[in-house]
Amino acid sequence: MAFMGLTYFKRYWMECDLSAALLESPPLPAGYRMLAFNEQLLKAHAAAKYESFVNEMDSNVFPCLAKRDGCLRLMREIASRQCFAAEATWLCQYSGDVQPQPVGTIQGLDLDGVGSLQNLGIVPEHRGRNLGTILLCHAAAGYRKRGVTRMQLEVTTDNTSAIRLYRGLGFRPVQIVFTAAEIDAAAPV
Repeated sequence: MAFMGLTYFKRYWMECDLSAALLESPPLPAGYRMLAFNEQLLKAHAAAKYESFVNEMDSNVFPCLAKRDGCLRLMREIASRQCFAAEATWLCQYSGDVQPQPVGTIQGLDLDGVGSLQNLGIVPEHRGRNLGTILLCHAAAGYRKRGVTRMQLEVTTDNTSAIRLYRGLGFRPVQIVFTAAEIDAAAPV
């Protein structure tokens, strides 16, 4: 039996003013394509989410990200919410192989005119190709179509590469929040 302990993760709540941010999408690398949300892509979004987060610190903060069925349940829950913003929800697919595979995902909610980004994830083997920037730019364009002028997200403060990406696209920390999570006390955080 593992000893469980309560740990607090320090996270930034970051915002971006869409009326001021330029958010120009870089070109999509060869072999990749962006897919707008539709219900048939729920499992593909969940697969990209799982592969993106399974061995990352965020799976400690949100244990459902470390399980395939947890990612699928989370994807279904997000997509079923009344505030779900399909226009800001995108899947990045790599089709350089025989079988196309989902390699990136982002989901959007519209919380009373504020775009709330959920679970931006890129599968580790596909990082470093601007796919996170491209997904964020597509989400921003979707929010603009809805008339949303501000986006927000939360990120663990130790996730320096994600913070660097968000800052480069105009996001600024507006608040520090602490998220409690039960973790195996013997496991490294």
